[in-house]
Amino acid sequence: MGLLGTLREDLQTARDRDPAARSLVEVALAYPGVHALWFHRVAHGLWEAGFRLPARLLSQLGRTVTGIEIHPGATIGRRFFIDHGMGVVIGETAEVGEDVVMFHGSTLGGTSMNKGKRHPTVGDRVLIGAGAKVLGPITVGDDAKVGANAVVVRDVPPGYVAVGVAAKARPGHDGDDVDPYAEPALYI
Repeated sequence: MGLLGTLREDLQTARDRDPAARSLVEVALAYPGVHALWFHRVAHGLWEAGFRLPARLLSQLGRTVTGIEIHPGATIGRRFFIDHGMGVVIGETAEVGEDVVMFHGSTLGGTSMNKGKRHPTVGDRVLIGAGAKVLGPITVGDDAKVGANAVVVRDVPPGYVAVGVAAKARPGHDGDDVDPYAEPALYI
Protein backbone atom coordinates (compact mmCIF):
# COMPACT_ATOMS: atom_id res chain seq x y z
CA MET A 1 0.00 0.00 0.00
CA GLY A 2 1.36 3.42 -0.91
CA LEU A 3 1.58 6.44 1.37
CA LEU A 4 -1.74 7.89 0.19
CA GLY A 5 -3.52 4.59 0.76
CA THR A 6 -1.99 4.35 4.24
CA LEU A 7 -3.10 7.89 5.10
CA ARG A 8 -6.65 7.08 3.96
CA GLU A 9 -6.59 3.89 6.03
CA ASP A 10 -5.46 5.93 9.07
CA LEU A 11 -8.49 8.21 8.62
CA GLN A 12 -10.89 5.30 8.27
CA THR A 13 -9.38 3.58 11.33
CA ALA A 14 -10.02 6.63 13.50
CA ARG A 15 -13.56 6.92 12.11
CA ASP A 16 -14.22 3.23 12.83
CA ARG A 17 -12.68 3.18 16.33
CA ASP A 18 -14.09 6.40 17.75
CA PRO A 19 -17.87 6.48 18.19
CA ALA A 20 -17.67 10.29 18.50
CA ALA A 21 -16.24 10.68 14.98
CA ARG A 22 -18.94 12.00 12.69
CA SER A 23 -17.11 12.09 9.36
CA LEU A 24 -13.77 11.55 7.66
CA VAL A 25 -13.48 15.31 7.17
CA GLU A 26 -13.86 15.86 10.93
CA VAL A 27 -11.20 13.21 11.62
CA ALA A 28 -8.82 14.72 9.04
CA LEU A 29 -9.17 18.22 10.47
CA ALA A 30 -9.60 17.69 14.21
CA TYR A 31 -7.87 14.48 15.37
CA PRO A 32 -4.36 15.10 16.76
CA GLY A 33 -3.72 11.35 17.03
CA VAL A 34 -4.16 11.03 13.28
CA HIS A 35 -2.02 14.12 12.64
CA ALA A 36 0.78 12.75 14.86
CA LEU A 37 0.63 9.42 13.04
CA TRP A 38 0.90 11.20 9.68
CA PHE A 39 3.89 13.21 10.87
CA HIS A 40 5.42 9.94 12.07
CA ARG A 41 4.82 8.06 8.84
CA VAL A 42 6.71 10.71 6.85
CA ALA A 43 9.45 11.14 9.49
CA HIS A 44 9.91 7.36 9.73
CA GLY A 45 10.38 7.18 5.95
CA LEU A 46 13.09 9.84 6.20
CA TRP A 47 14.68 8.01 9.15
CA GLU A 48 14.78 4.71 7.26
CA ALA A 49 16.29 6.48 4.23
CA GLY A 50 19.12 7.77 6.41
CA PHE A 51 17.94 11.39 6.70
CA ARG A 52 18.10 11.33 10.49
CA LEU A 53 18.22 15.08 11.26
CA PRO A 54 15.29 16.02 8.97
CA ALA A 55 13.35 13.09 10.45
CA ARG A 56 14.00 14.29 14.00
CA LEU A 57 13.08 17.87 13.11
CA LEU A 58 9.83 16.75 11.49
CA SER A 59 8.97 14.56 14.50
CA GLN A 60 9.59 17.53 16.83
CA LEU A 61 7.31 19.69 14.69
CA GLY A 62 4.67 16.97 15.01
CA ARG A 63 5.16 16.95 18.79
CA THR A 64 4.76 20.73 18.94
CA VAL A 65 1.60 20.68 16.84
CA THR A 66 -0.11 17.64 18.43
CA GLY A 67 1.30 17.13 21.94
CA ILE A 68 2.19 13.56 20.90
CA GLU A 69 5.81 12.48 20.65
CA ILE A 70 6.69 9.56 18.39
CA HIS A 71 10.37 9.02 17.70
CA PRO A 72 10.96 8.62 13.94
CA GLY A 73 12.84 5.37 14.58
CA ALA A 74 9.78 3.70 16.14
CA THR A 75 8.02 1.10 14.01
CA ILE A 76 4.23 1.52 13.87
CA GLY A 77 1.89 -1.02 12.25
CA ARG A 78 -1.26 -0.50 10.25
CA ARG A 79 -4.55 0.74 11.66
CA PHE A 80 -2.93 2.28 14.76
CA PHE A 81 -5.21 4.69 16.63
CA ILE A 82 -4.29 7.22 19.31
CA ASP A 83 -7.47 8.39 21.08
CA HIS A 84 -7.32 11.96 22.42
CA GLY A 85 -3.55 11.71 22.36
CA MET A 86 -2.13 14.51 24.47
CA GLY A 87 0.97 13.30 26.27
CA VAL A 88 1.49 10.05 24.35
CA VAL A 89 5.20 9.17 24.04
CA ILE A 90 6.64 6.37 21.86
CA GLY A 91 10.38 5.76 22.04
CA GLU A 92 12.91 5.07 19.31
CA THR A 93 13.11 1.28 19.50
CA ALA A 94 9.41 0.69 20.18
CA GLU A 95 7.60 -1.66 17.83
CA VAL A 96 3.82 -1.44 17.60
CA GLY A 97 1.75 -4.09 15.84
CA GLU A 98 -1.43 -3.72 13.84
CA ASP A 99 -4.85 -2.62 15.11
CA VAL A 100 -3.41 -1.15 18.33
CA VAL A 101 -5.21 1.56 20.33
CA MET A 102 -3.41 3.90 22.74
CA PHE A 103 -5.12 6.46 24.94
CA HIS A 104 -3.85 9.86 26.12
CA GLY A 105 -0.94 10.09 28.50
CA SER A 106 0.38 6.60 27.74
CA THR A 107 4.06 5.85 27.18
CA LEU A 108 6.09 3.19 25.42
CA GLY A 109 9.35 4.13 27.12
CA GLY A 110 12.79 2.92 27.99
CA THR A 111 14.40 2.04 31.31
CA SER A 112 18.01 2.38 30.19
CA MET A 113 20.22 4.84 28.36
CA ASN A 114 22.12 2.02 26.62
CA LYS A 115 22.20 1.62 22.84
CA GLY A 116 20.09 -1.16 21.34
CA LYS A 117 16.56 -2.35 22.02
CA ARG A 118 15.25 -0.48 25.06
CA HIS A 119 11.55 0.12 24.35
CA PRO A 120 8.57 -2.25 24.28
CA THR A 121 7.31 -4.47 21.50
CA VAL A 122 3.51 -4.36 21.34
CA GLY A 123 1.62 -7.12 19.53
CA ASP A 124 -1.48 -6.90 17.38
CA ARG A 125 -4.91 -5.81 18.65
CA VAL A 126 -3.52 -4.43 21.94
CA LEU A 127 -5.29 -1.71 23.92
CA ILE A 128 -3.17 0.59 26.11
CA GLY A 129 -5.23 2.59 28.59
CA ALA A 130 -4.95 6.25 29.53
CA GLY A 131 -1.84 7.10 31.51
CA ALA A 132 -0.33 3.62 31.20
CA LYS A 133 3.46 3.34 31.18
CA VAL A 134 4.91 0.33 29.34
CA LEU A 135 8.63 0.41 30.03
CA GLY A 136 11.73 -1.40 28.84
CA PRO A 137 12.47 -4.01 26.19
CA ILE A 138 9.44 -6.10 27.10
CA THR A 139 6.73 -7.69 24.98
CA VAL A 140 2.99 -7.08 25.24
CA GLY A 141 1.40 -10.06 23.49
CA ASP A 142 -1.36 -10.04 20.90
CA ASP A 143 -4.87 -9.21 22.15
CA ALA A 144 -3.57 -8.00 25.55
CA LYS A 145 -4.91 -4.97 27.40
CA VAL A 146 -3.00 -2.58 29.63
CA GLY A 147 -5.21 -0.85 32.17
CA ALA A 148 -5.32 2.88 32.76
CA ASN A 149 -2.35 4.15 34.80
CA ALA A 150 -0.72 0.70 34.92
CA VAL A 151 3.06 0.55 35.05
CA VAL A 152 4.19 -2.47 33.07
CA VAL A 153 7.81 -3.62 33.41
CA ARG A 154 7.42 -7.33 32.61
CA ASP A 155 6.15 -9.21 29.56
CA VAL A 156 2.37 -9.49 29.22
CA PRO A 157 1.26 -12.80 27.68
CA PRO A 158 -1.15 -12.77 24.72
CA GLY A 159 -4.75 -12.17 25.77
CA TYR A 160 -3.88 -11.05 29.31
CA VAL A 161 -4.81 -7.83 31.10
CA ALA A 162 -2.07 -5.87 32.91
CA VAL A 163 -3.22 -3.66 35.79
CA GLY A 164 -1.63 -1.95 38.77
CA VAL A 165 1.68 -0.44 39.75
CA ALA A 166 3.90 -2.30 38.96
CA ALA A 167 1.37 -4.08 36.83
CA LYS A 168 0.54 -7.74 37.22
CA ALA A 169 -0.75 -9.60 34.18
CA ARG A 170 -4.08 -11.38 34.55
CA PRO A 171 -6.03 -13.57 32.13
CA GLY A 172 -8.18 -11.54 29.74
CA HIS A 173 -11.88 -11.91 29.09
CA ASP A 174 -13.73 -12.54 25.85
CA GLY A 175 -17.10 -11.06 26.78
CA ASP A 176 -18.20 -7.51 27.52
CA ASP A 177 -20.45 -8.78 30.31
CA VAL A 178 -17.52 -9.57 32.62
CA ASP A 179 -17.14 -7.44 35.75
CA PRO A 180 -13.90 -5.46 35.16
CA TYR A 181 -13.46 -5.08 38.94
CA ALA A 182 -13.63 -8.81 39.69
CA GLU A 183 -10.42 -10.36 41.05
CA PRO A 184 -9.14 -12.93 38.55
CA ALA A 185 -6.20 -15.14 39.52
CA LEU A 186 -2.86 -13.39 39.28
CA TYR A 187 -0.34 -14.32 36.66
CA ILE A 188 3.14 -14.44 38.13
